[in-house]
Amino acid sequence: MNKWVKRTLWMAGLLVLLFVGTAAGYGAYLTDKVRDSANESHEALDRGGKSDKRQTEITPGEDHLSVLFVGIDASESRTEDNEDRNNLSDALVLATFNDDDKSVQLLSIPRDTYTYIPEVDRKEKITHAHAYGGIDSTVETVEGLLDVPVDYYVRLNFNSFIEVVNAVGGVKYDVPFDLKEKNSNDKFQAIQLEEGRQLLNGEEALALARTRTDSDIERGQRQMELIKAIAREVSSFSSFRNYDDIIDAVGDDMTTNMDFDQMITFKDYFLQEGGFSFDTMQLEGEGGFFREGEDRVWRYMVNEENLYEIQTDLRAHLDLPETEKDSENSWNEDENDFAQEDEENEESSW
Repeated sequence: MNKWVKRTLWMAGLLVLLFVGTAAGYGAYLTDKVRDSANESHEALDRGGKSDKRQTEITPGEDHLSVLFVGIDASESRTEDNEDRNNLSDALVLATFNDDDKSVQLLSIPRDTYTYIPEVDRKEKITHAHAYGGIDSTVETVEGLLDVPVDYYVRLNFNSFIEVVNAVGGVKYDVPFDLKEKNSNDKFQAIQLEEGRQLLNGEEALALARTRTDSDIERGQRQMELIKAIAREVSSFSSFRNYDDIIDAVGDDMTTNMDFDQMITFKDYFLQEGGFSFDTMQLEGEGGFFREGEDRVWRYMVNEENLYEIQTDLRAHLDLPETEKDSENSWNEDENDFAQEDEENEESSW
């Protein structure tokens, strides 16, 4: 079964909640609907409102801050195959917001990234953090990996993935190659796309996001470009009439520790003269099979130098002091008995 990350459309859920209700002249009805949806989805972290990496609690709309987007795959077909699968985080993207210039940075974190998980006091793939301790464990693990505070989180189930894209009328994208991929019910080759620019519906966008036709790095870059394309659709005037459907698509599938008043402070990022835009980054590294006793487990080993550069960039964007260089996430092929296989045989495993 293809278990790779689908890091794209689920993020549109927060974009909608941040944008709707702040657009001038749209009316009170949708504002009330967004407020109700936000209040119903609120779920605080056990730590409280302040990250342990903050000296004081931040104020949205006044301070630089970060938001961790967590995608959970709890679709019916996959839950039937493995009832615990819905506890894994299949997508992790950290967004940092700089209040001075209203800039946004997005960092994609591969789900198989091998790192320390405080909840179990050992290194494992980062996707396991959510299974061991839910969103609190995931936030704590990401903070440790990147050495930055995670101020807020948004967790969205992939059940709403397809509906969100369909609600905005699809997304235009330049498909880089001919594609045959499973659909959301894992029906083999149900989705077939030809190379070229076209309008993708929800199922097609999901297939493009999840395919493993090219490399890990190229796939991650493609997924981030899809996020940009969806953000443009969500924030366009033509999508105003569909916001009811978009909010309904997110519905019960989202939880966040932000309340409605905190969400609408992001309006200045979305209503800039040049439109909403953001820079994207990705953790570089190398994937391969590692021997654990008699088993061989797939991991993504982050490049130490790149990790330090990412940490430095994120902290600078948040106006935090530069991080000290650390080798906690580095690796040695001989010590870890690294055994990489051919690309076509790679398979992410639990």
